[in-house]
Amino acid sequence: MKGDRTRAAILERAVDIASLEGLEGLTIGRLADDLGMSKSGLFAHFGSKEELQLAALETAKERFIDNVVRPAIKAERGYPRLIGFCRGWLDYVTEQVFPGGCFFAAASFEFDGRPGPVRDAVAGAMDDWMATLEKAVRMAQEAGHLDPGIEPAQLAFEMNSIFFGANFACQLRGDRKAVSRAWTALLQRLEGLRTKPTSSPRARPARRGTRPAPRRARPASGTRRRS
Repeated sequence: MKGDRTRAAILERAVDIASLEGLEGLTIGRLADDLGMSKSGLFAHFGSKEELQLAALETAKERFIDNVVRPAIKAERGYPRLIGFCRGWLDYVTEQVFPGGCFFAAASFEFDGRPGPVRDAVAGAMDDWMATLEKAVRMAQEAGHLDPGIEPAQLAFEMNSIFFGANFACQLRGDRKAVSRAWTALLQRLEGLRTKPTSSPRARPARRGTRPAPRRARPASGTRRRS
């Protein structure tokens, strides 16, 4: 059990380093220096750089699921859950769940032209995410909340493109309005596909745990003010 806890702690730090410096920058020597451990000690947990990278990817995936996927699936099935994924992803970037922004956006760009097990693992993680979005779209269609004519894969592609665009603008350009612009773009697209008119969500993504301000009671029609 102690060995498992040590390995988990090592991987949490490895993920943060890879988020900032890339998976290629994640080596056993680099990690040993950062943690004040010996290389032989780390080799006891990871036999090679590639094994370390793959383990870090799996840990990053679990962190992403904990912060984006699990909170979203607590929402009502259909359109509310789809909106939950949008809010969750934008909060994930805003709250710097990974210090270098979206871990998988960075890893995708880093390994898209490098064949091998690490690239395959990155692609697999992204395939899982896209499948999750597609499923959320289909569920919203089945609930009668979205236009049944839209292809789930197409809408998932558009949503993820907005997510990655927001991450790029935040991380590279330092655009403070990137998240609100992304939220506006997502709402415009999704609201345009609604089949049942309801009140729109807030103009900006709500933080988890916040509550809307209570509405003031309005006097009933026909009542008179007392002098």
